[in-house]
Amino acid sequence: MKTWKMRRNCALTPGQLLKFYLALVCLSVTVAIGFLLAGVKIILIFTAIELTAVTVGFLIYCRHALDFEEIEISDTRLVVRKFIAYKESVMEFNTRWAKLSSPQEHEKVFSITQTGQSVELGQFLRREQLKRLIAELRPYLG
Repeated sequence: MKTWKMRRNCALTPGQLLKFYLALVCLSVTVAIGFLLAGVKIILIFTAIELTAVTVGFLIYCRHALDFEEIEISDTRLVVRKFIAYKESVMEFNTRWAKLSSPQEHEKVFSITQTGQSVELGQFLRREQLKRLIAELRPYLG
């Protein structure tokens, strides 16, 4: 069995991001309390807006931090798993009938097709990695 797993290149895992977020919230609330004690009551509005914006941004980041694409070949069975934004899709192909289409000049993805079903892959790879993956897959497909 041969497996290729392509992941999104994220600087922080969701756990690390949570720790950073909690530190940021503590810092913002501390600064807000300091200004509140100095008599600047409007700081609460700005702190709430800031923390809301940061929370939304971090939630979007976390939603895609675990995204991946996986290709698994075992004998004549080719299984493609895509996990994008907490939605998993699994497609199964026969290696004898599946066709691999190379990306065009400026495309970032390639596709695997077989009678009526198709899946696009490679969105997490750089151009040179994409070419290498296609070259590795070609011998396995009919």
